[in-house]
Amino acid sequence: MSTTTDKLIKQIEELSVLELTELVKALEDKFGVTASAPAVVSASAGSGTDTASDEAPEEQSSFTVLLKDGGTNKIAVIKALRELNPNLGLKEAKDLSEKPGAVIAENVNKGAAEEAKTKLTVAGAAVELK
Repeated sequence: MSTTTDKLIKQIEELSVLELTELVKALEDKFGVTASAPAVVSASAGSGTDTASDEAPEEQSSFTVLLKDGGTNKIAVIKALRELNPNLGLKEAKDLSEKPGAVIAENVNKGAAEEAKTKLTVAGAAVELK
């Protein structure tokens, strides 16, 4: 690597996230390009090559929280369900807790899905994220 490249990399390392975002935007505008990753097309099954195994799988961004089993501590599970969804009445939460495979949350981000799973698991329920 040249000394100019080394100096440039060191300068970039010292930038804040906001400054990096501005730099990327300026470079995109200046050169008419995009910094987003290109879509990867895997080889067809008959081609004899397997390029998909060399790349990391795309991280899931939307999750569905499923109640697999309400567990034995029904009151704690009902309370957790009502914390996660304040619009649930007591009867609705009870019915949901007794329904294996019930959808607790749909199309939520990873943080919300993990939070729901943690609350329900602590309460004694078995939960699955899809």
